[in-house]
Amino acid sequence: MSLTVNKIAAAGLTAGVIAMTAGLIGNLIITPPGYHHGEEDHFAYVIEGSDAPAEAAVVEEPGVEPILALLADADVEAGERRARACTACHAFEAGGPNKVGPNLWNIVNAPKAQVPGFSYSDALAGIAEPWGYHELNLFIADPKDYAPGTKMSYGGMRNVNHRAELIAWMRTRADSPAPLPTEEEINAAAGGASE
Repeated sequence: MSLTVNKIAAAGLTAGVIAMTAGLIGNLIITPPGYHHGEEDHFAYVIEGSDAPAEAAVVEEPGVEPILALLADADVEAGERRARACTACHAFEAGGPNKVGPNLWNIVNAPKAQVPGFSYSDALAGIAEPWGYHELNLFIADPKDYAPGTKMSYGGMRNVNHRAELIAWMRTRADSPAPLPTEEEINAAAGGASE
């Protein structure tokens, strides 16, 4: 009888040591370099294909670089590749379904919180401006900064060229694509601190 109890105790102890070792190794693998306990709100997991390293997922400067001057020459095919990461939560087709996020067909210059059948956060529903290039740029750069309280859990796309490519592609996902910004709009955006 005591031999059976010893075997059970040894098996339990061995399982505990294995679980603890696996947890330690797992933490070493997924913890970003330079991370210190208590900094959970200072990093985000980046969806592959969306932007570069996790350390860059936090905006260091108060302004967001303007994209208006980049849109006309933005690589639309690269924007389509960037949008693949977004398709986990959004559809981009006419009549496409709402997923975790709303369908984004015809999004450029559309009113906010306007897709039927999707339950928006009060944070987005309360913003009056439509989804112009400027607003999309700010939101994609840092959704939680643009609309505190948004349900969107995406950490943001920091690279201005990547945002321009994505938004240029999103512009094409419409019944009639929105016009590109005028020289006056580009110059006005360049004169401001953050578009």
